[in-house]
Amino acid sequence: MTMAVAFEKSHPDVDVVYTMIPMTNGEYQTKLMATLGTADVPDVVALEAAFVKSYVESDFLADLGDLLPYAKEMEVYPFVTDVGTHEGVIKAYAYQATPGAVFYRRSLAKEYFGTDDPAEMQEILGDMDKFVAAAEVVKEKSDGNTYMVASNGDFMNLFYANREQPWVVDDTLTVDPMVNKMVETVKIFRDNGYEARATQWQEGWFAGMNDTLTDAAGNPKKIFSYFLPTWGLPYVLAPNATSADGTSTTVGDWAVITGPLPYQWGGTWLGVMKDSKKMDLAKEFIRFCTLDEENLTNWATGVYTNEYLKEIDPSVPEGQYQAAGDFVGSQVVVRKITSSFDDSEMSKFLGGQNSYGGFAEAAPSVSARLFQGSDDAIQRALNDPLNSYLEGTIDLDEMWSLWKDAVRNEFPDLIIP
Repeated sequence: MTMAVAFEKSHPDVDVVYTMIPMTNGEYQTKLMATLGTADVPDVVALEAAFVKSYVESDFLADLGDLLPYAKEMEVYPFVTDVGTHEGVIKAYAYQATPGAVFYRRSLAKEYFGTDDPAEMQEILGDMDKFVAAAEVVKEKSDGNTYMVASNGDFMNLFYANREQPWVVDDTLTVDPMVNKMVETVKIFRDNGYEARATQWQEGWFAGMNDTLTDAAGNPKKIFSYFLPTWGLPYVLAPNATSADGTSTTVGDWAVITGPLPYQWGGTWLGVMKDSKKMDLAKEFIRFCTLDEENLTNWATGVYTNEYLKEIDPSVPEGQYQAAGDFVGSQVVVRKITSSFDDSEMSKFLGGQNSYGGFAEAAPSVSARLFQGSDDAIQRALNDPLNSYLEGTIDLDEMWSLWKDAVRNEFPDLIIP
């Protein structure tokens, strides 16, 4: 909605009608599909990372190739445009780039490794073998009271992003060696007590961010690190770094590094429905949101305050604004604004470190060439069998068998070895 209001300022003769549909349980996709071929079909759609590729691979979206010169001028990160491209045709652009990183506790790093310096910690945690070795150090020096990570779910995007082969090759389900490595790694972390066995997005996962995590007996526990993308800092870690009652906080005790492997997590792409009756205007909206230097700068640096938006449209809700810090997809904009975050609130949160600069270092290494429309369903199908395997209720062969059965039910035409 924020960008829609900003668009109206530069296009005063346009009224952007914004419809919010929940993303839960596939409601968004269901309602969008129901509009196809009707007068209710939207002109522009927002597509989340979990399902963007399925739409890009379909014939629902318009070709946005005529915007490529703007993307080239803005030096959009290649992985951002790769996600929106299918068989050489680009159908979606994103205003964000969402490289992932590792956020770690400075005080705990000093206690267990003798340093909290990001460059030195990157050397200590610079590949998965080092990360596993560091997890043992954390466990040993904390007497088991600090976990390296809160949840095994933190590893999924990391390993999936570094496969050599996609899930589907020549209509055949393919298990890349990195998937086996992921299973092996999460098993090591579970069996050795390196992870807190929390579930992502649940109370225990958040509690580790503000030092209120306890075990079943009520004993206090700490979390050394979290794998989070760009948006994880302003929208997940920072808001949860202080406990609800204000008695415990970790603000200022965090730092960020690239970590053991480059990866990408999340993001929102915008596309135009091919049946749009306002094709030129819809494309201009996409260009403004994702490829306009002034808009991206305003979006990233906190210009779009509630007061700013209300001057354009007085009906804007009180809580509507865009906080500074979102990492944008244009390298041109990133280079120009990175230094402006040196003394920002996010920098203070990270003990003086410029997070924007850290993400700028990580972004060029990210690849999205393996994204496929079937990814989300295939990966979700592995969650329950993997958890049962980690709990010890089934063995490894049973885990793979249950997963393949679930994938077969979802994709009956897929060849499953």
